[in-house]
Amino acid sequence: MDGRHSATARAHSNIALIKYWGKRDDTLNIPAVGSISITLDALATDTHVEFRPNLGARQTDEFWLNGALTQSPRVLGLLDLVRERAGTTQGAVVTSSNDFLTGAGLASSASGFAALALAASTAAGLALNARELSILARRGSGSAARSIFGGYVEMHAGSRDDGADAYAEPILSPDHWPLSVVVAITAAGPKAISSTHGMAGSRATSPFFPAWVDTSEQNLAEMRAAIAGHDLAQLGELTEYSCLKLHALMLTSRPALIYWNAGTIAAMGTVRELRAQGVAVYFTIDAGPQVKALCAPADAALVAHALAATPGVLQTRMSALGRGAHLVAA
Repeated sequence: MDGRHSATARAHSNIALIKYWGKRDDTLNIPAVGSISITLDALATDTHVEFRPNLGARQTDEFWLNGALTQSPRVLGLLDLVRERAGTTQGAVVTSSNDFLTGAGLASSASGFAALALAASTAAGLALNARELSILARRGSGSAARSIFGGYVEMHAGSRDDGADAYAEPILSPDHWPLSVVVAITAAGPKAISSTHGMAGSRATSPFFPAWVDTSEQNLAEMRAAIAGHDLAQLGELTEYSCLKLHALMLTSRPALIYWNAGTIAAMGTVRELRAQGVAVYFTIDAGPQVKALCAPADAALVAHALAATPGVLQTRMSALGRGAHLVAA
C-alpha cells in the first residue's frame, strides 16, 4: 500500500432479539451462542480512517472518539489485522463519532466496530466481501458482526477453532417487514461494567451458563420461524423471553451484574400495561439500563408517548429498521 489512503463508513447500532452473551474463544472473539438482531436506523456511528505513510504502525496510531483522543486496545488490534492483510506498516488516524450515547447499553461498540472494519479495510485498499467484513468486525466486538447488515440478521456461533464459520448474515430486509423500536433512555452515563468483563464473569461463575448455551439453538429456530411468518406476537414473546433469560444469567453471576435502574423497571411496566390494553408492544434490554420497545410502525407514537411519561425515563428515540454498513463521503 503506497501513498495516503482514507475512507469514511457509517454503520448502525443493532439490538439482539435472541441474545448473545459469553464467548467460546476470547482471543478470536468467537461467541458461545448464536444470536438474531435488528439494525436500527436512528442510531449510527460515522468513522473515518486515514493511513499515512509518515506514521509507523501502532506507536503513532490515533483514535479520536466523539472529539476526544482515546486509548482502545481493541481498535489498535483491529487496525493490526487490517495492516497484516493489506501488507502495510503505515499508522492510522481514526476519527469516530456516535449520534447516540456511547457505552450506555445501546450497542455503540456494534456500530463502531462495523464502521471501523469497513472504513479501515477500504482505506487499506482491501475489497472484502460481506462475510469477510462480518468476521473482521467480530474481532473488535461480537455484536459488530451483525451491524455489517441491515434489517433482520443472524449471527452464527460456528464450531471451527479459527472462527471462519462465526459470522453474521441477513435474514430479511427491513422493507419486507417494517418494525419500529422506541428506545427509552433511563441513564445518560456509561455503564459501570463493560459487556466484555460481564460476559467473562457470567461464563466463569453463573450456574445457569451451561443451560444458556444448551437452549440457544431452540430459541434461534423459533425466532427464525417468527420472522419468516411476520408474527409480531411470537417475535415479541421470544424477544422478552431471551431478554429475561439473559438478565437471569447476569443476576446469578458472582458478583451479580445488575444493569437495571428504577426507570428500567418502570419502562418494562409501561410496556406490559400497553399490551394489556391491546397494543402489540414488547421490550428488550441489553447490558445496560435502557429499554427498547418493539412495535408496529402505526403504534410507535403511542408507545413513545407512554414511555416518555414513565417515571425515570429521561428521553425517548424512535427508530425504524436500518441498512447495513456503507461508505459515505468524507
